[in-house]
Amino acid sequence: MKKLIALLVLPALISCGGEKEGDSYSGASEKWEETPTETHLANIRQLTFGGDNAEAYWSFDNKSLVFQTKYDKWGAECDQIYTMSIDQDLSDGTIPQRISNGLGRTTCSYFMPGDSTIIYASTYLGDSACPVEPPRGDKYVWPIYNTFDIFVADLKGNQLKQLTFREGYDAEATVSPKGDLIVFTSDRSGDLELYTMKIDGSDIKQVTTELGYDGGAFFSPDGTKLIFRASRPRTELEKKEYKDLLAKGLVQPTAMELFVCNVDGTDMKQITNLGGANWAPFFHPSGEKVIFSSNHKTASFPFNLFMINLDGSGLEQITYDKAFDSFPMFSPDGKRIVFSSNRDNGGTRETNMFVADWVE
Repeated sequence: MKKLIALLVLPALISCGGEKEGDSYSGASEKWEETPTETHLANIRQLTFGGDNAEAYWSFDNKSLVFQTKYDKWGAECDQIYTMSIDQDLSDGTIPQRISNGLGRTTCSYFMPGDSTIIYASTYLGDSACPVEPPRGDKYVWPIYNTFDIFVADLKGNQLKQLTFREGYDAEATVSPKGDLIVFTSDRSGDLELYTMKIDGSDIKQVTTELGYDGGAFFSPDGTKLIFRASRPRTELEKKEYKDLLAKGLVQPTAMELFVCNVDGTDMKQITNLGGANWAPFFHPSGEKVIFSSNHKTASFPFNLFMINLDGSGLEQITYDKAFDSFPMFSPDGKRIVFSSNRDNGGTRETNMFVADWVE
C-alpha cells in the first residue's frame, strides 16, 4: 500500500499490508548503504529498479515472489500483479511475468498451495480502466473500491477462477501456510471486517466484528492465528467520521494498531499501543513475534520496520532508513526477508523491493 499529515507524501497503503499507488516519499535521495544498526539484515540486494513496487510475497518453495507494481515502463498505469524468481535480475530492464490481465486495478497477490496458481484482487469487472483516485484534501484517505473481487490465475496470467461474486469490497487475500484457508477483508457486513474461506472459496466465515477497518491479515506459521492491522474509532465523533467516510468508499488510516487472534476470531488481543500508523505485520518464523512497519516515533516520517512479541513486549527496531520501509515478509524457511523501501531511489519517488538474509 502517501501522506499521513497534509504536507507529507507516502506510498498509499490499502491492502494485505498496504497498497502502493503513485507518489512515494523522495526524502532518501543519498546513496543508501547497509548500516551497522540493521544487524538483522545481511547481504541486502535490490530486486526492482523503477516504479512503485510493493507487497512482495514468497512462494511456498522459497524460490519466487509475487508482487504489485505501478510502472509506466511495464505498461502498468495502476497496480498490476507480477511474479519473478528470487534470483532474477531486473536491472537490465527485463519485464517480469505479469499475472493480472492489465485491466482495472489490482491488489494483494499471494501464492496458492503448490505454487502453480496465484490469488489476487481486481476491479476490472467493474471497469477495465484504472479507478478514479480520491482527491487529496487535508485528510489522507484510502479508497475502498466496491468493484474489487478475488480471482485465481496461473503463472502465465491465465485467469482460472473467480472466488467472490458480490458488489462491494472483497480484497486483501492471503493464504494459510497449511494451504487450507484464505483470509480476506470485506465490507459485506456494512463494516470492513476479516473473513476466512476455504481454498476453493467456499464456507465463508466472519472473523472480526468490532467497528473499524480490519485488514492486512496474515496467518501464523502453524496456521492457527491471524495478525492484522486495525483502526478502532472510540469517541462518538471518531465513529461518525469513520462511518461517514466508509459510506463514501473511503477510510482514514493514520491511526492503526496491531491485533492477533485465533483464525475463528477468538482470543482477540491488541499487541501494540504505539500511536501513529502501525501496519503491514507479518509473523516471525517462530510464531512468537511479528515484524511490522510503523511511524510511531514521529507520526509522519520515517516509516521503519520493528519487531514485537505477541504479548506486546520486546519492541525492537529493525531498519533505520530515513524515509520508508514496509511490507516485510519472511521466506517460509525463515532464512530471508523481502521488503519495500524508498532507499537508494536517487531522489525519485520510486519504491523498490529488496531481499536480505535474516540474521537472528
